[in-house]
Amino acid sequence: MTQLLDKTTDHRTVLQGNWEHFTHLQKGYEEISRAKLTYYDGTIEIFMPGEDHATFTHVIGFLLSIYLIDQGIAFKPTGDKTQEIEGVVSTQADQSYWLERQKKIPDLSIEVVFTSGNTAKLPKYRALGVSEVWFWEDGTLALYHLREGGYQRIDRSELPGLEGLDLDLLKRCILIGETDLGQALKLFRGV
Repeated sequence: MTQLLDKTTDHRTVLQGNWEHFTHLQKGYEEISRAKLTYYDGTIEIFMPGEDHATFTHVIGFLLSIYLIDQGIAFKPTGDKTQEIEGVVSTQADQSYWLERQKKIPDLSIEVVFTSGNTAKLPKYRALGVSEVWFWEDGTLALYHLREGGYQRIDRSELPGLEGLDLDLLKRCILIGETDLGQALKLFRGV
């Protein structure tokens, strides 16, 4: 009997393998739109986000995009686009952005954490050279900025245009946006 995956909760599978094994699995999962596959240092992860994960991902992306628009900052949201250095690392953030000008690797990657991951994902982003990584977990945002020796936890963004973002307000609005995105936007914009 085939067991169907519950689409409301996250599902994660971790395997050991090489780059060739990873690319073979990628081809097999191409038709499953919500599947995210990552590779780094011989570890392959297959992740299927649930509804709550998708909701928070959308809310965060929406509010951050509104902030960037309101500030007049050039940006491009690249969503969960695969970020990859062939043979070394491949990952898909829940949301990602380049700021000011288009780049191969985004300036900012955002991860929504429900089951696991958090800072364990930082080595992947370091290998890619992503300037800043934000983690949303249990109603909090943890920000990390890439330095010469690795990622350092920071209290506010150091990316151009995001230094003035009120993170406490953003967190409140993300939580409100889980059930009422319109109300979250009004609060976020001070309307």
